[in-house]
Amino acid sequence: EVQLQASGGGLVQVGGSLRLSCAASGGAFDDYAIGWFRQAPDKEREALSCIRRSDHTTYYADSVRDRFSISSDITGKTVWLQMNSLKPSDTAVYYCAAAAVAEDSPLALMCNYGMSLWGKGTQVTVSS
Repeated sequence: EVQLQASGGGLVQVGGSLRLSCAASGGAFDDYAIGWFRQAPDKEREALSCIRRSDHTTYYADSVRDRFSISSDITGKTVWLQMNSLKPSDTAVYYCAAAAVAEDSPLALMCNYGMSLWGKGTQVTVSS
């Protein structure tokens, strides 16, 4: 089974940047998507961005589209989330997740509703 390990969280000042990493190991999918999600205290989990391994298609939530950037290495097993212009409202536990995807699976749909494998989170705190 695929295992996911997120890292790179920490404390940053408003306007700063962080890069989160998600390393996938084990398992075997013909194609899969890996994405980043976050959950702040007393809030629902939010899908931020996903990337499809086969063609590096990306999806972004409107709330982060202009500030966050997702990318992966050539194998698709390491995925990064570059977060710029951070705000206090970005404070949350950030998770990476993965799911097998079929060729015609809409990435946005998979990102928001279809993730099935979850890693442990990494805390991001943005101080004002």
